[in-house]
Amino acid sequence: MPKPSAALVGGAAGALALLAIIIAFVWFCRAHCKSFSNRTSETGSSDPSAIVEWNRGGPSSGARQGPRVFTLEELDQATKHFDESSLLGYGSFGLVYKGLLRDGTVVAIKRRPGAPRHDFVIEVTYLSEIHHRHLVTILGYCQESGYQVLVYEYLPNGSISSHLYDTRPEPSTKLEFKQRLSIALGAARGLSHLHGLKPPIVHKNFKTANVLVDENFIARVADAGISKLLEKIEEAGPSRTSSVNFFEDPEAGASGVTSEMSDVYSFGVFALELLTGQEAVQIGSLGSNESLFQWVESRLSSNNLVDRRLAGSFTAEGMRDLIRLTLKCMSFPAKRRPKMEMVVAELERIQEKEMAMTTVMGEGTDTITLGSVLFT
Repeated sequence: MPKPSAALVGGAAGALALLAIIIAFVWFCRAHCKSFSNRTSETGSSDPSAIVEWNRGGPSSGARQGPRVFTLEELDQATKHFDESSLLGYGSFGLVYKGLLRDGTVVAIKRRPGAPRHDFVIEVTYLSEIHHRHLVTILGYCQESGYQVLVYEYLPNGSISSHLYDTRPEPSTKLEFKQRLSIALGAARGLSHLHGLKPPIVHKNFKTANVLVDENFIARVADAGISKLLEKIEEAGPSRTSSVNFFEDPEAGASGVTSEMSDVYSFGVFALELLTGQEAVQIGSLGSNESLFQWVESRLSSNNLVDRRLAGSFTAEGMRDLIRLTLKCMSFPAKRRPKMEMVVAELERIQEKEMAMTTVMGEGTDTITLGSVLFT
């Protein structure tokens, strides 16, 4: 073959190879960007600390690359050697401490005994990529000296349970009806985002204590994906407490199978706590539509369902609509329950209408329509 022809053929082959490499690179980027966007909300986190550079050693010129790997020494210093004065409480992942990092960032640190595991790192890395305005963000982790540790952003106003039925001597916060609607909507949006992921994440342990509020009282769902994480890293399966979980879907408890509809039931119990201002222990024995409706209707008839602290802050129509939505979320069988995206849409409608009506009418009502009218 003449030299010019050989050069031409060689050049064409090189160009085709380069084109193939470019096409493969574009395909790779699109696939991975799409996968990441499924885990990231358009709104992102409401806390700027959740999106700062967390690579060890301080700021870098690149973007954040996965969760930060902490040392047990720096977490020990952040919590004053895991002193009782830094203890915030106890959750499904173990003891929870408030910590102050060297750079001045306040964090929540969850620690449990456990040997280092690769699947722990894989799962935490995945969960740390999920960002949403109404989800609490994982910032990093640690596996040292027989402990597994998770580091979260810290929310200063704690859980909604402490504001609804706190047993401490000082009076609990008075949350008006519109505030409770906003909190319910925020939590619903967080769950809806989890259910919309591919694959979807079922919370499995959604409850009032896992709905936290930030400095602006914006609701954020905590512990998303932790139940699945524990299932993966505990040889004998997830640990069970001896206490009854009143937020657990009775159908899921009987079958051992959880789904998005199980989270919807748990959300219904949460909404009922927002309505009554009381813990869910009173509805623990209710396992059917009939018993649930009878319980709600009897308390409505005696004007003993709605939290008395809400007096004057709601309209009868808004309260009635929220009660109806709550009952739908707790329906039996589970297939009768609405999806979380539908719950979000209904709460948005109730909130918008409540805002409009109270703006026109002024004060709310001290009473509510009786149960005999609610279910007609």
